[in-house]
Amino acid sequence: MNIDRIVIAFAGTLILAGVALGVWLDPLWFILPAFVGLNMFQAAFTRFCPLAMLLKKVGVKSGCAFK
Repeated sequence: MNIDRIVIAFAGTLILAGVALGVWLDPLWFILPAFVGLNMFQAAFTRFCPLAMLLKKVGVKSGCAFK
């Protein structure tokens, strides 16, 4: 699995978890998917993604989006 797929899977997991927690526990949890979405939006333009940088340092194979 490369960095691109890990980042997308991690972001999707956090979004789903934030929505579920917001529906069942407290609406303040909706901040989590909003933050993840904003981070994905800025990463599309700036190519700055903290998770991708961390995975690259750990030695995960890079995909085409985060070279």
